[in-house]
Amino acid sequence: MTDPKRVAIMVTCMVDQIMPEVGVAAVRLLRRAGYTVEFPVEQTCCGQPFFNSGFRAQAADLAKRSLDIFEPYDAVVLPGGSCAAMIRKEYPHLLERWPGGTARAEALAARTYELSEFLVHVAGWEPAPAARAPRVTYHDSCHMNRLLGLGAESRALLRAAGCEIVEMHESDRCCGFGGLFSFRIPEVSNAMTQEKVRRANTTGAEVLVSADPGCLMQMRGFAHQTGMRLAHLAVLLEELTR
Repeated sequence: MTDPKRVAIMVTCMVDQIMPEVGVAAVRLLRRAGYTVEFPVEQTCCGQPFFNSGFRAQAADLAKRSLDIFEPYDAVVLPGGSCAAMIRKEYPHLLERWPGGTARAEALAARTYELSEFLVHVAGWEPAPAARAPRVTYHDSCHMNRLLGLGAESRALLRAAGCEIVEMHESDRCCGFGGLFSFRIPEVSNAMTQEKVRRANTTGAEVLVSADPGCLMQMRGFAHQTGMRLAHLAVLLEELTR
């Protein structure tokens, strides 16, 4: 696609309700990369919780709403791979029974990007090295890694900003969140999170970085078990590039 200069940010429910600082940081990074960023105030949930629970009709209603809201924009950027994967991978077949739905969904999917993906592959933005950057370890979230094939982009941005990356063992191992999984089977979910945090802690990194708000929320519940800071990719990059 041609390089757009006017993009919409879809902040996701998690960012809107729990981590607004992530949305603010994402907008600032996009502006530093040279873009005009708009926040459509009508936006709501992408429909993933309904979809994952089997409520396809309700998920489709929210998908249609998202299409109406975001179709006018040249690009849509999300600070989280989970919701980006919902739009890219699920919308086209979720709306296949709606006249014209698949074509419209595929067009939107082609213009939808996770933040690090957009900054690297569309904007071509490379942050300048910070005077003092922390030693970090990076968590590969399931949707972002397995459905979107992303992970190298976040690492490239962190290295460009001056961070030393110390890889934990099985960085792509699930953090235990899994959306509604963490509510339905909390004992298993929490055990998975404890193991994830333990592995991150063995790296000696100062910061555990995630590009997915859901994973970050889950792991922060066990932050008392580590001396590391847990930070979203957008927040850390924004701090390092001020």
